[in-house]
Amino acid sequence: MTPISTPSEPHRAVRWWLISVAALIALMVLVGGATRLTESGLSIVEWKPVTGSLPPLSETQWTEAFEAYKKIPQYRELNAGMSLSEFKEIFWWEWSHRLLGRFIGVAYLLPFLFFLWRGGLSGELKRRLWLLFALGGLQGAVGWWMVASGLTERVEVSQYRLATHLVLALLIFAGIVWTVRRLAERPQIAAPVRLRFTSALLLVVTFVQIYFGALVAGLRAGRAYNTWPDIDGGFIPPAERLWFETPWWRNMFDNVLTVQFEHRMTAYALFVLAALHAFDAMRSRAGSAASGALLLFAAVSLQAVLGILTLLNQVPIGLALAHQAVAIAVLTLAVMQAERLASRHSAEAQPRAVPVGQAG
Repeated sequence: MTPISTPSEPHRAVRWWLISVAALIALMVLVGGATRLTESGLSIVEWKPVTGSLPPLSETQWTEAFEAYKKIPQYRELNAGMSLSEFKEIFWWEWSHRLLGRFIGVAYLLPFLFFLWRGGLSGELKRRLWLLFALGGLQGAVGWWMVASGLTERVEVSQYRLATHLVLALLIFAGIVWTVRRLAERPQIAAPVRLRFTSALLLVVTFVQIYFGALVAGLRAGRAYNTWPDIDGGFIPPAERLWFETPWWRNMFDNVLTVQFEHRMTAYALFVLAALHAFDAMRSRAGSAASGALLLFAAVSLQAVLGILTLLNQVPIGLALAHQAVAIAVLTLAVMQAERLASRHSAEAQPRAVPVGQAG
């Protein structure tokens, strides 16, 4: 057997595995976005983690699935009279979304068990990977919790649960991206404390913006107030229209005008913060952190343009999915920048060198 003398080989296998899982999660987020935009998310009214992997295979099974859908409010109030062929169109979106979730679980667990069997993972890395696996299991439960909110009294899922589902998916995605970055041995970048702080703040604000974006999607708020830079007749709407619900905080989650307004304001804040961070990184001659900051600012700028175009055109599916895809790119770059500037420890997340083919 040929021994592995450096950690590069185990690093490479683990890194490619995690990169593949991250790519699958990004794809699933986009499929989930398409499922939401096509109003397909409630087409499957049961949660069958194992047997649900198979779609209806006969006309009888298709009829049974369609009859189950007819019993929920969405069909009665929005889709009454829908044909079986029209039902199949929305069914395939939701089924593909769920199947991709199952596939991601297998794609994560089986290689993870193999790496554990080989014994090539450090204690810190194993703890982090187990945590990501647990969050993935939780995500499946949250997905059904979200769907269940639209099966009895509503014609759509709860925007609260939709936002939770999306943010948790991207939290897992961000954790994987961070872990992949930590597997590479890089020298610590000499940078001012303020640069480290703003990189972390950018990551936090990006997550906040994604959360507000999910609320906008859940409330269909992007199909209202389709002007820019004005909203409801002014750059800042009247307070009595922003805060008319009681208690006041419910406006931040339930009021269509307030939710869209906070999404816009957070976008402006993210744009300004990314610009200041890039300027500071360039002025500080922070090496790779400067180029990372410029890439992040460019992605945030593109995302802002796509957001405006999506709003002005009342959320066409192509622009909406492009907006969501660039949001994932912004999050990826924000994670990479925060990790690049964070403190590093030489032994962090390093797999142990083991002989090839030897079980640990």
